[in-house]
Order: sequence, then C-alpha cells, then structure tokens
Amino acid sequence: MTNTLKTYTHEHGGRVVLLFLLFLLAIYNFVTSGFNSFAIVCVLPLVVLLVYVAFKWPYLVFWSLILFNYILQFFNFNEWLPSGIPLSLYNELFEIALIAIALIDFRKDHHWGRSINLMGFAILLWFLLCALEVFNDTCSLGINVGAWFTGFRLIAFQLVYFLLIFSIYINSPEILTKYLKVWACLALFSVYWTIKQKYIGMNPHELARIHAWGSTHFVNGIIRYWSTFSDAANYGCNAAATSVAFLLIGLTSKFRIDRIFFIVTSFAVLWGMFQSGTRTAMGCFFVGLIVYVFLSKSVKFAVPIIVFGILSFFLLAFTNIGEGNNQIRRMRSALNKNDASANVRDINKATMAKYLKDAPWGIGIAIRSGDVPANNKYVILSNIAPDSEYVYMWIHTGRIGVSVFAISMFLMFAGGCWIVLFRLRNKTLIGIGAGICCAFAAIQFGGYLNQVLFQYPNGLIFYGGLVIVYVLPYLEKDWEIYEQERMAKQEEKKRLKLEKKLASRA
Repeated sequence: MTNTLKTYTHEHGGRVVLLFLLFLLAIYNFVTSGFNSFAIVCVLPLVVLLVYVAFKWPYLVFWSLILFNYILQFFNFNEWLPSGIPLSLYNELFEIALIAIALIDFRKDHHWGRSINLMGFAILLWFLLCALEVFNDTCSLGINVGAWFTGFRLIAFQLVYFLLIFSIYINSPEILTKYLKVWACLALFSVYWTIKQKYIGMNPHELARIHAWGSTHFVNGIIRYWSTFSDAANYGCNAAATSVAFLLIGLTSKFRIDRIFFIVTSFAVLWGMFQSGTRTAMGCFFVGLIVYVFLSKSVKFAVPIIVFGILSFFLLAFTNIGEGNNQIRRMRSALNKNDASANVRDINKATMAKYLKDAPWGIGIAIRSGDVPANNKYVILSNIAPDSEYVYMWIHTGRIGVSVFAISMFLMFAGGCWIVLFRLRNKTLIGIGAGICCAFAAIQFGGYLNQVLFQYPNGLIFYGGLVIVYVLPYLEKDWEIYEQERMAKQEEKKRLKLEKKLASRA
C-alpha cells in the first residue's frame, strides 16, 4: 500500500500533497468556522479548474457570455436562477473574465488598438458625464458613492465592456459568421417560445405574470406575448431590430445556405414582433429600412422599401383594411392621435419638464423610487415611471446628460454608417455592416419610445453589434480569402450535384 502511494505521488508530483492539504484545511475550517468556510475551501479546486479552462479555451467564455446574456431574463422570470444575485453580475463576471484573459495572455496580439475609434470616443464622452454624476446632489440627500456606482455600471461601464470584448474576440471571418448564426439561433428560440406560449400554453410562472401585469399585457382580450424577454415592449423592439438586421444580411450574402437561413430567420422573428403587440416595434422596423435606403446606395433596394413603407403607412393610417385582425388593429392604434396611452405619456413629460427646469443635471443616477422623502421637491420625479430610455436619462442626468447621451449615440452610429458607406468594399461585409447599423437605428428609435436600450439582451447585442461594424475593415482582407474558399466549395457542391443528376438520367 505504501509503495503504491509512493509510486502515485512520484508520477503525479505535488498534486497529491496539495489536495491532501486542502482536505485538511477544509476539515479545520468546518470545525472552527462552520459550513460556509468549509464550502469555500471545497470550491477552490473548482475555481482553479475554471480559470484553467478559461485560459485554455477563451472562446468558451465568450460564447457562454452571448448565451447567458440572451436567456438571463428567461431564466430569471421562470425562477431558474439563485435568488439574491443581481442579474447584471452574471454578465459582468464573463465580461471581466474575458478582458482579464486578454490582458494576461501575451501569447497573441489581442488587437486592443481596434477599440480606439469614434465609437470609443463617444463612449468615453458618456462615461465621463456619468462619472461627474457622482457629485450630483440635486435632491439634497448627500453623495452616495455605492448607489451611484450601481447605476454607473449598468449604463456606462457596460458600454466599455462591449467595446473591448467585441474588438478583441471578433477577430476572424469564421468567428464573425459563427456569431451571426448563434445570434440567429437564439432569435429563433424566442420565436419558438412565442409559438409555445400562444399555441401550446404558458407555464405557471408565465400565467402569474399575465395576472400581475394586468391591462399592460392583456389588451381588449389580446395577449401581448413576451417570449423569453422581460416584457412585450422589450421583445417587440428587439424583434423588429433583429428582423431588419437578418433581412439585410441575408439579401446581401453570397452564400446560398446563409442567405436562406438569415432571410427565414428575419421573417420568423418579424412574425414574433407582431405577436408582442408592441406598437413602437412597427416604427423600429421601418426606421431600420429607411436607414438602409441611404446606406444601400442602390435604387434596386431603395424603391421596393420606399413603396412598401408608403403603402403600409397608407393602409394603416387611411383605411380599415385588416381591422378584424387583433394585431393589425393594435398596430393601427399607434397612429391614433387620441390614443389614451400616448396622452398619458405627454402629460407625464409635461410634468417632468416643470421640475427638471431647476435640475439641469437631473436627480442623480443613484436615485430610485422611495429614496426621496415625501416632502422633497423632486419626489415626483423619483416615483414617476420613465416610459423610455431617453426619458430615464432626462430624469436622472438632466438636459445636460440626455444631450450628451444623444450626441454619443449619434456619433457612434454615424461612425458605423461612414464605415459602411466609404471604407468597406466587399458587398457581403457591406450588407453585414448595413444590417447591424440599421438594427442599431431601430433599437435607438425603440429606446426613444420605450425603456429597452439597456434591457437584457439588447445592450450586448446591438452595442456589441455596432462594435463589429468598426472591426469589419480589419477583417476585409481575410474575408475575401474566406469568401473565395466558401464560394469554391459551394460551386463544387453544385457541380457534383449536377453530375449526379445527369448520371441518374443516363
């Protein structure tokens, strides 16, 4: 027995001794400090293993981030996540891990310089404004650094993470293609879940949410489906922007299989958009198409889009065609000036404007409902629900903050459009860049009317997507080679298929 142990120890070095010492430490902590300390020591080998796996296969961490970001709300509302852990922490752990890996791993060039661009400047501008908000004491509650940092992480730090991660890890044509297909598959999963909710039935958690939401998701006997998202508005705006992206990516792809896959995905997701019953989503979709009219520089694409847009607007605004369909009737109500929902929003904005005249920096990023005393002048601003992302920025960072936010968004979007119009030469890459820019414009329109920009999974998808547009010029040479190789394989398959067909006839 002793000889066997010696042989094992000799072959496996100090690992036996290390595990034995950890075992003794775990027992000691259990006896002296209780179960929590015992559990921490027991988990240490797992942490070491995870660190090893992360450095060995960093893209496993990257794809895990993409997956978790998309299903986080879905898991949360079905109570499949541990309670008490902030949702933002899951994404943040992956993001920090990916940046740490790139910082520590010197084996290859991680292309940090690709993040120095107009989008990086725009994010820095917004980042500095949010940093100054730590000194904002409009409500005379004192400076609360901890509370400020919570909001700062969610609306500023996340943009820095997206910029760095997508600049570093989208570094080859293969990874770019895989990313677009993973995004499409996740979008199709949401379509599947919409079908499940509508035709198969909802689970107990989803039924409970319908009752809790009341009239917001059950309008005139119509259920507004939210699929895997936090709510129907979030789902609808995401679906509209996603549908635009994949429609344009599919139409401009040179690969037949990809073209079919992305176009089918686009129409499937567009169907899901209508099931959300979100009126803003229709506007998002058309905004995306209008942007493409300018980016395409092609009459062939521009004319059908313009005709389709004008015809759709005319049918909704000036006719009663399709009034028997619940979804069309709801979409038509978006053009009704006397709509009760729109009137409530206008009244709320007028009320906010009166108070925000005296608060050019807003009430502060850290201020939430219940934080401001009832006798405080700005209590109404802390309690009123912002109906859009831009209104949220207006309330919490004032007219100065929302102006800087709007300028930052415009700069990063304009930079992406400039790349598509003047820096890219490959038509497929132009289609990918244009599709993502149009999706970004669509979700920004959604953010102007609904609070969706930083809702999961939108932030990572659309801001990260725009980072990809800035990376495309660096990938263009490799993409040409990749495209030629795939086209050669595609033509070879066609030739073999034709030969097989002719042989069968002989």
